[in-house]
Amino acid sequence: MSNNKVDEFNSYRERMNEKLLGDNNKMIKRIFNLDTNAYMEGALDVKTKELLGLVASAVLRCDDCIAYHLQSAYKLGVSKEEMMETMGIATLVGGTIVIPHLRRAYEFWEALEDKN
Repeated sequence: MSNNKVDEFNSYRERMNEKLLGDNNKMIKRIFNLDTNAYMEGALDVKTKELLGLVASAVLRCDDCIAYHLQSAYKLGVSKEEMMETMGIATLVGGTIVIPHLRRAYEFWEALEDKN
């Protein structure tokens, strides 16, 4: 996966979020706000919350969500070993159907490392 994949993901996400939020739908805006607030520091630190989000995203098999949480975790200083242990838990919980998402997660992580 190239660095361009990270840039493509971010560009698309930013562009579409801007459109969605610009549509001024109160429910969508509240969901976005709730998501933002849920990942703020609280009883759990932000890094832990991102890793929990990564597990949930992998188990639910959402590649966009996985990429988002991988990128957030990477920015927070999560190591490759921590990421792989987290994805190992996700694969254990989700079963072998998660393995294709594990592959794409590993590839996206490599792109994050290459970009930086």
